Amino acid sequence: MAQYILRRLVLLIPVLLGVSLVVFTLIRLIPGDATLLAIGVDQRITPEQRELVRKSYGLDQPQPVQYARWMQHVLQGDLGTSLRTRRSVNEELRLRLPVTIELTLLAALLGTVPAMAVGVVAAVRRNSALDYAATIGTLIGVSVPNFLLATLLVLVFSLWLRWLPPIGYVEFTKDPIGNLRTMLLPALSLSLPLAAVLMRNTRSAVLEVLGQEHVRVARAKGLTDRRVLGRHVILNASLPILTVVGIQVASLLGGTVIIETIFALPGIGRYIYEAIANRDYPVVQGVTIVIAAIFVVVSMTVDILYVVLDPRLRTS
Repeated sequence: MAQYILRRLVLLIPVLLGVSLVVFTLIRLIPGDATLLAIGVDQRITPEQRELVRKSYGLDQPQPVQYARWMQHVLQGDLGTSLRTRRSVNEELRLRLPVTIELTLLAALLGTVPAMAVGVVAAVRRNSALDYAATIGTLIGVSVPNFLLATLLVLVFSLWLRWLPPIGYVEFTKDPIGNLRTMLLPALSLSLPLAAVLMRNTRSAVLEVLGQEHVRVARAKGLTDRRVLGRHVILNASLPILTVVGIQVASLLGGTVIIETIFALPGIGRYIYEAIANRDYPVVQGVTIVIAAIFVVVSMTVDILYVVLDPRLRTS
């Protein structure tokens, strides 16, 4: 088990290096000059002064040299300084990352638990009214993009019903109830597409196990449906369900870019959106590395859970 985890940790290194190289290259393909962002509003300077600014930020160096210097700072725990705000990326992440993590965890909770429960019931009661309703809900959830869903939720619950605030953020430590009210609509916007995918895959996985021979044998022995479902069906269907959960929960981090912008949440999704629009190299690179690290850690956690649920994988 320890060797398996160690191998997975070693594989994270080339993945993160590849992500850093791709992001470093792509951000520099965006048209425009990042030096103008560093100069600020007053851009009436001579070409010599502009070149001094480029030199001070290391933008005059060849890209391989810039990448090597950036990676050296990253390995030391320094993600750089924003060209636009002159603030440390580490400090900004310390303030903004808890908002994104809270949003992601709340969306994962709202999207996984009800979806798995409905998926199991829909599989057990196949071709029932609940099964048809779950199928229709799945099609709607998969088809509607999260930004449109967010707009519809604001229109219904904020403008028509006036139950929840449309935008803004309240810290949990200051007002837990107010924090939940401001985070509920963004979390629902992220969780409903996740719930639709997970519900459909849970139903398919449970139906596949229900048709296997060992389940029929268990029923022939006189076991109750509840015991068969708990001991023989859900456990064997957990691996494909876990795969979908891991991928979808990790992908929630990408969805926060749009959702945090719509609801004006001070998270890293909105932060990187503004940085891309302004060609803020250090911010885009630093935030992307952090998101990639979280993504691969979630993927590694799913792999470890595979081994826990199915010990046969330990020797593979």
